[in-house]
Amino acid sequence: MTTDTETDVFEEHRPVLMGVAYRMLGRVADAEDVVQDAWLRWSGADRGDVREPRAYLVRITTRLAIDRLRQVKARNEAYVGPWLPEPYLTDFGDGVPDTAERAVLADSVSLAVLVVLESLSPLERAVFVLREAFGYPYADIAAMLDRGEAAVRQLAGRARKHVDERRPRYEVDPARRRELTERFLAAAGGGDLEGLMALLAPDVRLVGDSGGKSRAPLRVLETSDKVGRFLIGAAQKGVPDVSFQFVELNGGIAVVVLSAGKPDSVFQVDVYQGRIQSVYIMRNPDKLLSLVAPWSGGGSSVTNAV
Repeated sequence: MTTDTETDVFEEHRPVLMGVAYRMLGRVADAEDVVQDAWLRWSGADRGDVREPRAYLVRITTRLAIDRLRQVKARNEAYVGPWLPEPYLTDFGDGVPDTAERAVLADSVSLAVLVVLESLSPLERAVFVLREAFGYPYADIAAMLDRGEAAVRQLAGRARKHVDERRPRYEVDPARRRELTERFLAAAGGGDLEGLMALLAPDVRLVGDSGGKSRAPLRVLETSDKVGRFLIGAAQKGVPDVSFQFVELNGGIAVVVLSAGKPDSVFQVDVYQGRIQSVYIMRNPDKLLSLVAPWSGGGSSVTNAV
């Protein structure tokens, strides 16, 4: 049996565990399952073997996430069309007061970075997440993964180089990103192709994730002409009883498109040097399930913390 104290300790660290699991998996439901499995391990653990609860729980969560990641990688081989991480409602709140730390946390959970992380091995991804997002020393990561410190440093270097080479450039200024998102929404919704083209970088990319379960491009669209014409065409087809909600997703502003009050799709843009560099559209209904509940609270983002 667990005591109230043991439950309180686990709940204190739950946001960190969820942050680790989601960055490892890119899926809210899978991350929640991993955290639940970590709770079961914690509730049955011999307290005499636990010197530092946070380190113990992060180690368990990381190892469980590595096992789960190996399973879902096989599942993704049969995925229809481009794959994007499941949208993750974030709110760093007062728990992360430092601007630099906020920027690191937001970047490590961004769609751009999570897509790149999919191409890492499970061990490389674990090391990258623990080191880059949460700042764990190499020695601690080595202990968590039962690897030598030198091997962990090699994994970290390889993962960092891979991510730096492949991540798109983008700016994190929230005000600028929101302004361009609002102009993007107005131009697309108003059928203003010229106005939309002025917002798009010449080499803009549009990634649509439907999983084959709704309408979205089955390949990545590139160039402002192709992306702009697709968006105008999609907007003209319309969504019944449409409304829009701005929320913080994956560390940045995003728009949830609602049909009769229920999530129909999500889009988010990456901005660099005043132009939209990437457009992400998520229409797989399975990935929108976690967005249903928040609207009862007026659309504010729920606190997943990190």
